[in-house]
Amino acid sequence: MNEKQIKLSGTREVHEFVRVAEECDFDINISYNRVIVDAKSFLGVLGMDLNQVLTVKYGGNDSRFENVLQRYAVA
Repeated sequence: MNEKQIKLSGTREVHEFVRVAEECDFDINISYNRVIVDAKSFLGVLGMDLNQVLTVKYGGNDSRFENVLQRYAVA
């Protein structure tokens, strides 16, 4: 299971993240504190507190998804 920390700052970034996640054939979850949602759900991700650093957990490899994660990664 891979894990990355990201920060999404608006609906445009959420839309891009979810669109790319939907194309992956493995499970992807995004969480903050105790709230865990399916990263392929636009409304679920949009409902997260976007002012916070979010944790993405996923169990596969996809270069396009990795590029999006890298773009929004927290240093």
